[in-house]
Amino acid sequence: MYPESIVLPMKAELTTIGFEDLTTPDAVAAAINSKGTTLVVVNSVCGCAAGAARPGVKLSVSGEKRPDRITTVFAGFDTEAVAEARKHFAPYPPSSPAIALFKDGKLVHFVERHHIEGRSAQMIADNLKMAFDEFC
Repeated sequence: MYPESIVLPMKAELTTIGFEDLTTPDAVAAAINSKGTTLVVVNSVCGCAAGAARPGVKLSVSGEKRPDRITTVFAGFDTEAVAEARKHFAPYPPSSPAIALFKDGKLVHFVERHHIEGRSAQMIADNLKMAFDEFC
């Protein structure tokens, strides 16, 4: 597990703009299985989370069209919550960071780590905005 002193500022990058921090398996299951659309960001301490995933996600939810709920779990810290989220990501293998969009409890869009690495925050945002246009 990563130290709280490292993780909390990285969590705050999303929670201070309205992301719900899901820290238990029950909270994850309730968010994913709710009506409407839910974005789940698997946050991470890695460089691609800091350089592309978090900034890209923040850009993506700044527009008019966005999911009903925006949520996050933190890999290497909220391990049980992350494990629960990953159960819903099938057939995709575990990766962090990762970004999942659910509609009425069904996975409709997924961005794996290898689609984040080497991409700009704007590219991540554009990818997510296209999914929001289709599903939200």
